[in-house]
Amino acid sequence: MSAASTPAPRVQRPSAETRWADELDRLADRDRRTGARVPDGWRLSPRSVVDFVLGDAGQRDGLGLETKFVGDRALVERCVVALATDRGLMLVGEPGTAKSFLSELLAAAVSGDSTLTVQGTASTTEDAITYSWNYALLLARGPSLDALVPAPVHRGMSTGAVVRFEEITRCPIETQDSLLSVLSDRVLVVPELEDEHRVLHARRGFSVIATANVRDRGVNDMSAALKRRFSFETIHPIADLRREAELVQRQSDAILADAGITAALPGDLTEVLVTMFAELRRGRTADGRPVEQLSTAMSTAEAVSVAVATGLSSAWFTGTPPRGEDVVGALLGTALKDSDEDRSRLRGYLTRVAKERGGRWQELHAARGLLDG
Repeated sequence: MSAASTPAPRVQRPSAETRWADELDRLADRDRRTGARVPDGWRLSPRSVVDFVLGDAGQRDGLGLETKFVGDRALVERCVVALATDRGLMLVGEPGTAKSFLSELLAAAVSGDSTLTVQGTASTTEDAITYSWNYALLLARGPSLDALVPAPVHRGMSTGAVVRFEEITRCPIETQDSLLSVLSDRVLVVPELEDEHRVLHARRGFSVIATANVRDRGVNDMSAALKRRFSFETIHPIADLRREAELVQRQSDAILADAGITAALPGDLTEVLVTMFAELRRGRTADGRPVEQLSTAMSTAEAVSVAVATGLSSAWFTGTPPRGEDVVGALLGTALKDSDEDRSRLRGYLTRVAKERGGRWQELHAARGLLDG
Protein backbone atom coordinates (compact mmCIF):
# COMPACT_ATOMS: atom_id res chain seq x y z
CA MET A 1 0.00 0.00 0.00
CA SER A 2 1.42 3.36 -0.98
CA ALA A 3 1.87 6.17 1.52
CA ALA A 4 -0.79 8.18 -0.30
CA SER A 5 -3.40 5.47 0.25
CA THR A 6 -2.57 4.77 3.89
CA PRO A 7 -5.66 5.55 5.98
CA ALA A 8 -5.31 8.33 8.53
CA PRO A 9 -4.78 7.02 12.05
CA ARG A 10 -7.81 7.17 14.31
CA VAL A 11 -7.55 9.52 17.25
CA GLN A 12 -8.58 8.33 20.69
CA ARG A 13 -10.89 11.25 21.41
CA PRO A 14 -11.90 13.72 18.70
CA SER A 15 -12.53 17.29 19.84
CA ALA A 16 -16.16 18.35 20.20
CA GLU A 17 -16.13 20.41 16.99
CA THR A 18 -14.92 17.35 15.08
CA ARG A 19 -17.14 14.77 16.74
CA TRP A 20 -20.31 16.82 16.30
CA ALA A 21 -19.36 18.77 13.18
CA ASP A 22 -22.61 17.82 11.45
CA GLU A 23 -24.70 19.15 14.32
CA LEU A 24 -22.78 22.43 14.34
CA ASP A 25 -23.33 22.80 10.59
CA ARG A 26 -27.07 22.12 10.95
CA LEU A 27 -27.39 24.65 13.74
CA ALA A 28 -25.51 27.28 11.73
CA ASP A 29 -27.80 26.60 8.78
CA ARG A 30 -30.87 27.00 11.03
CA ASP A 31 -29.55 30.32 12.28
CA ARG A 32 -29.17 31.54 8.69
CA ARG A 33 -32.63 30.36 7.66
CA THR A 34 -34.38 31.88 10.65
CA GLY A 35 -32.35 35.08 10.71
CA ALA A 36 -31.26 34.41 14.31
CA ARG A 37 -28.98 37.03 15.85
CA VAL A 38 -25.43 35.69 16.07
CA PRO A 39 -23.12 37.81 18.27
CA ASP A 40 -20.04 39.22 16.56
CA GLY A 41 -17.27 36.65 16.49
CA TRP A 42 -19.57 33.74 17.34
CA ARG A 43 -20.32 30.78 15.13
CA LEU A 44 -23.85 30.19 16.44
CA SER A 45 -26.69 32.13 18.02
CA PRO A 46 -27.06 31.89 21.80
CA ARG A 47 -30.10 29.61 21.48
CA SER A 48 -28.22 27.29 19.16
CA VAL A 49 -25.27 27.12 21.56
CA VAL A 50 -27.61 25.99 24.34
CA ASP A 51 -29.33 23.47 22.06
CA PHE A 52 -25.95 22.07 21.02
CA VAL A 53 -24.95 21.51 24.65
CA LEU A 54 -28.26 20.12 25.95
CA GLY A 55 -29.75 18.58 22.80
CA ASP A 56 -33.18 19.41 21.44
CA ALA A 57 -35.32 16.42 22.39
CA GLY A 58 -38.96 17.43 22.66
CA GLN A 59 -38.64 20.58 20.55
CA ARG A 60 -41.10 20.82 17.70
CA ASP A 61 -38.46 22.22 15.33
CA GLY A 62 -35.75 19.92 16.67
CA LEU A 63 -32.78 18.85 14.58
CA GLY A 64 -32.17 15.56 16.37
CA LEU A 65 -29.33 16.97 18.46
CA GLU A 66 -27.69 14.64 20.96
CA THR A 67 -27.85 15.43 24.67
CA LYS A 68 -24.21 15.89 25.60
CA PHE A 69 -24.34 17.60 29.00
CA VAL A 70 -27.02 16.79 31.57
CA GLY A 71 -27.81 19.92 33.52
CA ASP A 72 -30.21 22.74 34.17
CA ARG A 73 -31.05 24.78 31.08
CA ALA A 74 -31.01 28.01 33.06
CA LEU A 75 -27.42 27.29 34.15
CA VAL A 76 -26.27 26.71 30.58
CA GLU A 77 -28.06 29.87 29.45
CA ARG A 78 -26.25 31.87 32.15
CA CYS A 79 -22.95 30.42 30.94
CA VAL A 80 -23.72 31.51 27.39
CA VAL A 81 -24.68 35.01 28.53
CA ALA A 82 -21.42 35.28 30.53
CA LEU A 83 -19.40 34.58 27.39
CA ALA A 84 -20.99 37.60 25.71
CA THR A 85 -20.08 39.98 28.55
CA ASP A 86 -16.80 41.63 29.49
CA ARG A 87 -16.09 38.97 32.12
CA GLY A 88 -14.81 35.43 31.91
CA LEU A 89 -16.75 32.33 32.93
CA MET A 90 -15.64 30.27 35.92
CA LEU A 91 -17.02 26.73 36.32
CA VAL A 92 -16.52 25.26 39.79
CA GLY A 93 -17.64 21.99 41.34
CA GLU A 94 -16.65 18.56 42.57
CA PRO A 95 -14.26 16.49 40.41
CA GLY A 96 -15.99 14.55 37.66
CA THR A 97 -19.02 16.84 37.24
CA ALA A 98 -18.19 17.51 33.56
CA LYS A 99 -16.88 21.06 34.02
CA SER A 100 -14.15 20.54 31.43
CA PHE A 101 -16.57 18.86 29.05
CA LEU A 102 -19.03 21.75 29.36
CA SER A 103 -16.25 24.24 28.67
CA GLU A 104 -15.24 22.22 25.61
CA LEU A 105 -18.82 22.14 24.28
CA LEU A 106 -19.27 25.88 24.81
CA ALA A 107 -15.98 26.70 23.08
CA ALA A 108 -16.83 24.41 20.16
CA ALA A 109 -20.25 25.99 19.68
CA VAL A 110 -19.16 29.61 20.13
CA SER A 111 -15.82 29.53 18.32
CA GLY A 112 -15.75 26.27 16.37
CA ASP A 113 -12.47 25.50 18.16
CA SER A 114 -12.11 24.00 21.64
CA THR A 115 -8.37 23.37 21.45
CA LEU A 116 -7.08 26.71 22.77
CA THR A 117 -6.45 25.26 26.21
CA VAL A 118 -4.17 26.06 29.13
CA GLN A 119 -3.71 23.19 31.59
CA GLY A 120 -3.12 24.65 35.02
CA THR A 121 -0.42 23.03 37.16
CA ALA A 122 1.98 24.14 39.85
CA SER A 123 4.62 24.62 37.14
CA THR A 124 2.46 26.56 34.64
CA THR A 125 4.11 29.87 33.77
CA GLU A 126 2.85 33.05 32.17
CA ASP A 127 4.64 32.01 28.95
CA ALA A 128 2.27 29.03 28.62
CA ILE A 129 -0.72 31.37 28.95
CA THR A 130 0.14 34.43 26.88
CA TYR A 131 3.26 34.13 24.70
CA SER A 132 6.89 33.06 24.61
CA TRP A 133 9.82 33.43 22.19
CA ASN A 134 11.69 31.40 19.63
CA TYR A 135 15.08 32.19 21.08
CA ALA A 136 17.02 31.32 17.93
CA LEU A 137 15.01 33.88 15.95
CA LEU A 138 15.07 36.29 18.88
CA LEU A 139 18.88 36.27 18.91
CA ALA A 140 19.13 36.45 15.14
CA ARG A 141 16.52 39.16 14.45
CA GLY A 142 15.64 40.69 17.77
CA PRO A 143 12.07 41.01 19.12
CA SER A 144 9.66 40.57 16.22
CA LEU A 145 6.39 38.91 15.32
CA ASP A 146 8.36 36.16 13.62
CA ALA A 147 10.15 35.36 16.87
CA LEU A 148 7.02 35.50 19.02
CA VAL A 149 5.38 32.15 19.86
CA PRO A 150 1.71 32.80 20.69
CA ALA A 151 0.20 30.81 23.56
CA PRO A 152 -3.57 30.13 23.82
CA VAL A 153 -4.56 33.56 25.21
CA HIS A 154 -2.62 35.41 22.52
CA ARG A 155 -4.12 33.19 19.82
CA GLY A 156 -7.63 33.54 21.24
CA MET A 157 -7.37 37.33 21.36
CA SER A 158 -5.93 37.47 17.82
CA THR A 159 -8.67 35.32 16.28
CA GLY A 160 -11.62 36.16 18.55
CA ALA A 161 -11.96 32.69 20.06
CA VAL A 162 -12.78 31.18 23.45
CA VAL A 163 -9.78 30.10 25.55
CA ARG A 164 -10.18 27.31 28.11
CA PHE A 165 -8.12 27.44 31.32
CA GLU A 166 -8.33 24.08 33.08
CA GLU A 167 -7.70 23.77 36.83
CA ILE A 168 -6.79 27.43 37.21
CA THR A 169 -6.37 27.15 40.99
CA ARG A 170 -3.56 24.66 40.52
CA CYS A 171 -1.46 27.58 39.25
CA PRO A 172 0.42 30.00 41.51
CA ILE A 173 -1.54 33.19 42.19
CA GLU A 174 0.96 35.39 40.35
CA THR A 175 0.52 33.20 37.27
CA GLN A 176 -3.27 33.40 37.49
CA ASP A 177 -3.06 37.18 37.71
CA SER A 178 -1.53 37.38 34.24
CA LEU A 179 -5.19 37.33 33.14
CA LEU A 180 -6.09 40.54 34.96
CA SER A 181 -5.49 43.03 32.16
CA VAL A 182 -6.61 40.53 29.56
CA LEU A 183 -10.03 40.19 31.19
CA SER A 184 -10.51 43.77 32.35
CA ASP A 185 -9.17 45.73 29.36
CA ARG A 186 -9.18 42.99 26.70
CA VAL A 187 -5.60 44.00 26.01
CA LEU A 188 -2.31 42.10 26.02
CA VAL A 189 0.88 44.16 26.05
CA VAL A 190 4.05 42.70 24.53
CA PRO A 191 6.61 45.23 25.80
CA GLU A 192 9.46 43.80 23.69
CA LEU A 193 7.70 44.73 20.44
CA GLU A 194 7.43 48.19 18.98
CA ASP A 195 4.83 50.36 17.28
CA GLU A 196 1.44 48.84 16.45
CA HIS A 197 2.47 45.31 17.40
CA ARG A 198 3.18 46.19 21.02
CA VAL A 199 -0.45 46.15 22.12
CA LEU A 200 -2.81 43.33 21.12
CA HIS A 201 -6.51 44.19 21.34
CA ALA A 202 -8.85 41.21 21.58
CA ARG A 203 -11.13 40.63 18.63
CA ARG A 204 -14.84 40.14 19.23
CA GLY A 205 -15.67 36.61 20.28
CA PHE A 206 -12.71 36.30 22.64
CA SER A 207 -13.48 35.08 26.15
CA VAL A 208 -12.02 32.80 28.83
CA ILE A 209 -13.67 29.78 30.43
CA ALA A 210 -11.83 28.60 33.54
CA THR A 211 -12.52 25.53 35.66
CA ALA A 212 -11.65 24.72 39.27
CA ASN A 213 -12.38 21.82 41.60
CA VAL A 214 -13.81 22.69 44.99
CA ARG A 215 -11.46 20.09 46.47
CA ASP A 216 -8.58 22.32 45.35
CA ARG A 217 -9.99 25.32 47.19
CA GLY A 218 -7.19 26.91 49.17
CA VAL A 219 -4.41 25.32 47.09
CA ASN A 220 -3.84 28.58 45.24
CA ASP A 221 -6.97 30.58 45.87
CA MET A 222 -7.73 33.27 43.32
CA SER A 223 -7.07 36.89 44.13
CA ALA A 224 -10.09 39.09 44.81
CA ALA A 225 -9.20 41.16 41.74
CA LEU A 226 -9.28 38.12 39.46
CA LYS A 227 -12.50 36.79 40.99
CA ARG A 228 -14.23 40.07 40.12
CA ARG A 229 -13.42 39.47 36.48
CA PHE A 230 -15.25 36.14 36.33
CA SER A 231 -18.88 35.08 36.48
CA PHE A 232 -19.02 31.98 38.71
CA GLU A 233 -21.27 28.98 38.05
CA THR A 234 -21.30 25.85 40.22
CA ILE A 235 -21.72 22.53 38.43
CA HIS A 236 -23.45 20.01 40.69
CA PRO A 237 -23.60 16.21 40.31
CA ILE A 238 -26.60 14.97 38.33
CA ALA A 239 -29.54 14.76 40.73
CA ASP A 240 -31.87 12.68 38.53
CA LEU A 241 -30.78 9.03 38.72
CA ARG A 242 -32.68 8.08 35.59
CA ARG A 243 -30.96 10.76 33.52
CA GLU A 244 -27.59 9.90 35.02
CA ALA A 245 -28.08 6.21 34.22
CA GLU A 246 -29.04 7.08 30.64
CA LEU A 247 -25.89 9.19 30.30
CA VAL A 248 -23.62 6.49 31.74
CA GLN A 249 -25.21 3.87 29.50
CA ARG A 250 -24.93 6.02 26.39
CA GLN A 251 -21.35 7.09 26.95
CA SER A 252 -20.03 3.69 28.02
CA ASP A 253 -21.81 1.99 25.12
CA ALA A 254 -20.24 4.45 22.67
CA ILE A 255 -16.73 3.98 24.09
CA LEU A 256 -17.03 0.20 24.02
CA ALA A 257 -18.50 0.19 20.52
CA ASP A 258 -15.62 2.37 19.32
CA ALA A 259 -13.26 -0.30 20.69
CA GLY A 260 -15.21 -3.02 18.86
CA ILE A 261 -16.70 -4.41 22.08
CA THR A 262 -20.31 -5.56 22.13
CA ALA A 263 -20.37 -6.62 25.80
CA ALA A 264 -21.98 -3.42 27.05
CA LEU A 265 -23.35 -3.18 30.56
CA PRO A 266 -26.99 -4.37 30.76
CA GLY A 267 -29.41 -1.62 31.70
CA ASP A 268 -30.30 -3.10 35.08
CA LEU A 269 -26.63 -3.35 36.05
CA THR A 270 -26.03 0.24 34.93
CA GLU A 271 -28.91 1.33 37.15
CA VAL A 272 -27.36 -0.48 40.13
CA LEU A 273 -23.95 1.10 39.42
CA VAL A 274 -25.35 4.63 39.18
CA THR A 275 -27.49 4.18 42.31
CA MET A 276 -24.47 2.95 44.27
CA PHE A 277 -22.35 5.89 43.14
CA ALA A 278 -25.09 8.40 43.96
CA GLU A 279 -25.65 6.98 47.45
CA LEU A 280 -21.94 6.87 48.27
CA ARG A 281 -21.60 10.41 46.91
CA ARG A 282 -24.44 11.74 49.08
CA GLY A 283 -23.61 9.67 52.15
CA ARG A 284 -27.12 8.23 52.45
CA THR A 285 -29.33 5.70 50.72
CA ALA A 286 -32.45 6.52 48.76
CA ASP A 287 -34.56 5.84 51.85
CA GLY A 288 -32.43 8.14 54.01
CA ARG A 289 -30.14 5.72 55.86
CA PRO A 290 -26.57 7.00 56.37
CA VAL A 291 -23.66 5.32 54.60
CA GLU A 292 -19.97 6.12 54.83
CA GLN A 293 -18.80 8.35 52.01
CA LEU A 294 -15.60 7.50 50.15
CA SER A 295 -12.75 9.95 49.86
CA THR A 296 -12.85 9.41 46.09
CA ALA A 297 -15.29 11.56 44.12
CA MET A 298 -17.96 9.06 43.07
CA SER A 299 -18.76 11.06 39.97
CA THR A 300 -20.63 10.32 36.78
CA ALA A 301 -17.31 10.27 34.94
CA GLU A 302 -16.01 7.60 37.32
CA ALA A 303 -19.20 5.58 36.81
CA VAL A 304 -18.60 5.65 33.05
CA SER A 305 -15.05 4.42 33.64
CA VAL A 306 -16.32 1.52 35.76
CA ALA A 307 -18.91 0.60 33.13
CA VAL A 308 -16.28 0.62 30.37
CA ALA A 309 -13.80 -1.40 32.43
CA THR A 310 -16.54 -3.91 33.23
CA GLY A 311 -17.39 -4.34 29.56
CA LEU A 312 -13.74 -4.77 28.55
CA SER A 313 -13.04 -7.29 31.29
CA SER A 314 -16.10 -9.29 30.37
CA ALA A 315 -15.29 -9.32 26.66
CA TRP A 316 -11.57 -10.01 26.96
CA PHE A 317 -11.29 -12.38 29.89
CA THR A 318 -14.52 -14.04 31.00
CA GLY A 319 -16.35 -14.30 27.68
CA THR A 320 -19.66 -13.93 29.50
CA PRO A 321 -22.10 -11.01 29.73
CA PRO A 322 -21.09 -8.41 32.34
CA ARG A 323 -22.02 -9.35 35.90
CA GLY A 324 -21.95 -7.76 39.32
CA GLU A 325 -18.65 -9.48 40.02
CA ASP A 326 -17.10 -7.65 37.06
CA VAL A 327 -18.40 -4.33 38.40
CA VAL A 328 -16.82 -4.93 41.82
CA GLY A 329 -13.54 -5.84 40.14
CA ALA A 330 -13.61 -2.62 38.11
CA LEU A 331 -14.30 -0.63 41.26
CA LEU A 332 -10.95 -1.73 42.69
CA GLY A 333 -9.02 0.40 40.23
CA THR A 334 -11.50 3.21 39.78
CA ALA A 335 -13.12 4.09 43.07
CA LEU A 336 -10.41 2.93 45.47
CA LYS A 337 -7.54 5.30 44.90
CA ASP A 338 -7.36 7.96 47.61
CA SER A 339 -7.53 6.10 50.91
CA ASP A 340 -7.03 2.56 52.19
CA GLU A 341 -10.11 3.07 54.36
CA ASP A 342 -12.27 3.34 51.25
CA ARG A 343 -11.93 -0.40 50.72
CA SER A 344 -13.62 -1.19 54.05
CA ARG A 345 -16.21 1.53 53.52
CA LEU A 346 -17.18 0.11 50.15
CA ARG A 347 -17.24 -3.42 51.53
CA GLY A 348 -19.49 -2.25 54.34
CA TYR A 349 -21.86 -0.72 51.80
CA LEU A 350 -22.04 -3.95 49.79
CA THR A 351 -22.48 -5.97 52.98
CA ARG A 352 -25.31 -3.93 54.48
CA VAL A 353 -27.08 -2.16 51.62
CA ALA A 354 -26.65 -4.54 48.68
CA LYS A 355 -27.59 -7.51 50.86
CA GLU A 356 -31.08 -6.12 51.47
CA ARG A 357 -31.85 -5.56 47.78
CA GLY A 358 -32.79 -8.04 45.11
CA GLY A 359 -31.79 -8.57 41.51
CA ARG A 360 -28.32 -7.49 40.43
CA TRP A 361 -27.59 -6.18 43.90
CA GLN A 362 -27.17 -9.75 45.08
CA GLU A 363 -24.36 -10.25 42.55
CA LEU A 364 -22.49 -7.31 44.05
CA HIS A 365 -23.10 -8.57 47.56
CA ALA A 366 -21.77 -12.01 46.65
CA ALA A 367 -18.62 -10.47 45.13
CA ARG A 368 -17.78 -8.28 48.14
CA GLY A 369 -14.93 -10.64 49.06
CA LEU A 370 -12.93 -9.22 46.11
CA LEU A 371 -12.41 -6.12 48.25
CA ASP A 372 -10.49 -8.09 50.90
CA GLY A 373 -7.30 -8.39 48.88
